[in-house]
Amino acid sequence: MNLWLNSLPANTRDLLVPLAILAATMLIGYLLRRIVFSRLVRWSQNTSSKVDDIIIAALKKPFMLLVLILGVYFGMDASRLPQDFTQTVDRVLFVLGILVVTAVLANIAGNLIKSYSIKLQSAMPITSLTQNVARLIIFAVGIMVILNSLGISIAPILATLGVGGLAVALALQDTLSNLFSGFYIILSKQIRVGDYIRLDSGDEGYVTDINWRTTKIKMLPNNIILVPNEKLTKAIITNYYLPDKEMAVLVNLGVHYNSDLKKVERVTCEVAKQVLTEVTGGAPEFEPFIRYGSFSDFSINLTVILRVKEFVDQYLVKHEFIKRLQERYAREGIVIPYPIRAINYAQEKEK
Repeated sequence: MNLWLNSLPANTRDLLVPLAILAATMLIGYLLRRIVFSRLVRWSQNTSSKVDDIIIAALKKPFMLLVLILGVYFGMDASRLPQDFTQTVDRVLFVLGILVVTAVLANIAGNLIKSYSIKLQSAMPITSLTQNVARLIIFAVGIMVILNSLGISIAPILATLGVGGLAVALALQDTLSNLFSGFYIILSKQIRVGDYIRLDSGDEGYVTDINWRTTKIKMLPNNIILVPNEKLTKAIITNYYLPDKEMAVLVNLGVHYNSDLKKVERVTCEVAKQVLTEVTGGAPEFEPFIRYGSFSDFSINLTVILRVKEFVDQYLVKHEFIKRLQERYAREGIVIPYPIRAINYAQEKEK
């Protein structure tokens, strides 16, 4: 082997050795990736924690990129290239390595926050904004490590950013306003991801995400409303999930003047209780009741008070209640009168 290498021209030999080291490093890295990660995946499947799954998934993709960086480093170290050139390449490789490690850590942090969002919800609601802030902090630390390793002082940069920050803040006034409004919405916990809200404009739906600029609201027709965070903080909002998801549902109707009101109350409450017990979305532990409200032109008006588990459940509960109540009223002889208007002709003639 040595004789064969010595027989090659010097330029070819100087190039072949680094390439061979690079190829060997890549081959070893590929074999390690196949063997080590397959065993790690099997091991993680037997654990209940999600941390190992997240870390393995985050390391698996950039692993070969790190191996490539190491291969180039070892190859350059074995080459006979000028020292200034190799030092420059080493610095570039170091910066690339730090960036890859920073990206891996940021990915792990974002996925951990997303995975454990239910447990962390009491401390801080989890949105894309909070995940991106966590990633941004890690990238900022990585950049400072890179600058420090290159011998670049951070203090002048921070001073420059402080001077230019005012101009940037003025130029990005609307953007920063939406950004800080997004933080306020998240920290106040008055609007949370998953809540069903109604704006003073009449738009309503589920809050699906709060990002750096807008809040996404998914309407029942499956459309998305994008509301700037600043406008959302100034809007009058009804949150149907606060203080809890359960809510009262009012159904207005009227019965004939000749009706036995005690019987009407008993029959109506029986039907309402049956609906809340049998229909999905009803609150079975709630005792429905009615309240007579007024004497109208053709009926005695009453309001039936039901209760559902959350906002969208009211539609099915109302549907079943009206259908069953009309059928029960027909069997019990309780009349829901048509709108009528009586004209007193004798009184009109006297005028």
